[in-house]
Amino acid sequence: MEIIEKRIQERLFELQDIGYKHFHAKLIPTVDPDTIIGVRTPVLRRLAKEVAKTDYADDFMKILPHKYYDENNLHGLIIETVKDFGKAVELINEFLPYIDNWATCDIISPSVFKTHPDELLVKIKEWIRSDKTYAVRFGLKMLMNHYLDDSFREEYLSLAASVKSEEYYVNMMIAWFFATALAKQYDAAVPFIEQKRLDTWIHNKTIQKSAESLRISAEKKVYLRKFRTVVK
Repeated sequence: MEIIEKRIQERLFELQDIGYKHFHAKLIPTVDPDTIIGVRTPVLRRLAKEVAKTDYADDFMKILPHKYYDENNLHGLIIETVKDFGKAVELINEFLPYIDNWATCDIISPSVFKTHPDELLVKIKEWIRSDKTYAVRFGLKMLMNHYLDDSFREEYLSLAASVKSEEYYVNMMIAWFFATALAKQYDAAVPFIEQKRLDTWIHNKTIQKSAESLRISAEKKVYLRKFRTVVK
């Protein structure tokens, strides 16, 4: 295992971009800057596809926790290449407890999830009830990614709204979910704003993110801003 870990780390350092390392560190304040190597995401994706084809990919994903942030991202991107739904879920469940930042959480989106909507929804309901911050965030992101288009049902909005947390990165994801819902399913989502059915911080953040969206009309933005809540 140590040989595999060393091989992966050496490869990551070969791909290091120091400028990107310093820039990206500012975006993930919960991560120790010394653990960031600084490999750009497109480069990591190419490496993930390369590693996924090797006979040591599974062994690498068993080395938890990883030492470097970039190793975590690589781990997540390797999971994306898995074509078996059950295997992908198994790997996600093993990895989620070790995710400690929003960027690693959000980088993972296995393509196989698109073809298993019923099974995925069951897992999402489990993830959003987790006591792990980034398991909850991941579940919400999968709900946003896969259930606001053709598979949409109004009950999914209530599912997201039912998540109650004191965690900033969970609440930010709920706001992102509802801002996206307003862009894609406006008529179903807007009552959550009109009736103030979200926690105040999430409510205001949703309106803010909607105002910044290029997918929501200027007229709707003006309307949504009327519902901003002043926090005393």
